[in-house]
Amino acid sequence: MEITPYCMIITACSTYDEAAHIANGLIGNKLAACVQLSEIKSFYAWEGQIRHEPEVRLMIKTRTWLYPEVEDFIRKNHSYSIPEIISVPIDRGELKYLNWVDEVTGKTITG
Repeated sequence: MEITPYCMIITACSTYDEAAHIANGLIGNKLAACVQLSEIKSFYAWEGQIRHEPEVRLMIKTRTWLYPEVEDFIRKNHSYSIPEIISVPIDRGELKYLNWVDEVTGKTITG
C-alpha cells in the first residue's frame, strides 16, 4: 500500500481551551498547516459504561511523515489517558492547497 504525502489527523478534547492550545501549538511548531475545531457530542464506551459527552474535534491537515511528531505533541498536551489520534490519508486534493500545506509546515524530511 502506497503512503500518500498528506493526511488529516483527528483528535478530540474535552474543552475548547485544550483544543485551542493543541491547535496553536501544532501550527506554531509547523506540524500542521490548518487545524479546524468543531463542537461535537461524542457517544462511546468507557470503563464498562456508555457515555455521551460534549467534546471539541480537531481536524489537523498536515504531511504524513509529520504524523509521529503530531502524535507526540498531542499526547504531551492532552488531558485524556487514551486520546483519540487517527490519521486519514488524503489521496487527492487541490494542488494549490497541498502546495500551501508544504509551504506552511516548512519542514523537510532532511531537516
